[in-house]
Amino acid sequence: MLETSARLLRLLSLLQTHRDWTGTELADRLDVTPRTVRNDVERLRNLGYPVHATRGAAGGYRLGAGASLPPLLLDDEEAVAVAVGLRTAAGGTVSGIEETSLRALAKLEQVLPNRLRRRVNALQTYTVPVPGQEGPRVDAEVLTTIAAACRDHERLRFDYRDHSGAATLRNVEPYRMVNWGRRWYLVAWDTQRDDWRIFRVDRVSPRTPTGPRFTPRDLPAEDIAEYVSARVAAAPWRTRVRVTVKAPAAEIAARVPGFAGSVEPLDDDTCVFSTGADNPETLAIWLGMLGADFTVENAPELVDHLRSLAERYARAAAN
Repeated sequence: MLETSARLLRLLSLLQTHRDWTGTELADRLDVTPRTVRNDVERLRNLGYPVHATRGAAGGYRLGAGASLPPLLLDDEEAVAVAVGLRTAAGGTVSGIEETSLRALAKLEQVLPNRLRRRVNALQTYTVPVPGQEGPRVDAEVLTTIAAACRDHERLRFDYRDHSGAATLRNVEPYRMVNWGRRWYLVAWDTQRDDWRIFRVDRVSPRTPTGPRFTPRDLPAEDIAEYVSARVAAAPWRTRVRVTVKAPAAEIAARVPGFAGSVEPLDDDTCVFSTGADNPETLAIWLGMLGADFTVENAPELVDHLRSLAERYARAAAN
């Protein structure tokens, strides 16, 4: 039988990994009597852990939320995951949490065993961020406000700026947030347009308080991440182009990210790459990544940029 202190830690660990436990289940796991479980639960309560109990045949124990945050038990993998997440948050896309992330990380690393600290440090030492990948940053309070509205099924009103900078007031039923690359997106039902919409969170300015509760609808797709990526990729570009590429479709599809456009086969050795961008310079760079010969259809402005880029490369190769 475990000593009392070790048993309490084991009991706490069980309560943190399962929503409900019967007294019999806990007694079997700890190899003690149900009376000992009741006594240990009371000891945890005295230490500040809000363990709720329900009576009856379907009764049991549940670790709930309290007025203050008690200590948490983390296994090795969880501790490493939290440490990595805090280091990422300190320099990520969410603004306003850098300092608090570093404070929390310092507390965690102070108590990490050496073997775990080495794992976290190795990841930091041998992981190099790509420079020049700065994107829009989202205020942490905005994220928590939207997440709470999603959780509580409360309508959300916010001021929204579109890609041209025009501002509108939106009233939506929020459902999910998707983090894709350097951007955050909100999937919501727009009550004014009576349809699903995707909003860039960095362009959202929530108004408080939130609106009334709503009855959740079926989501527009089972895979919300794929739903967002497909629609963001199909967003209107200022410049669109179809390119015939002298390479198999599977080969080209493997070379370009999904958001860059679509690839359709013409035959075994040729495909069409449909893409777009806000300017022809960006398109010229995308096409340079294809690694195969191609022909541009009906885009003379893009051809001019390709010619200019080719001349620049030729001059660089001659030096």
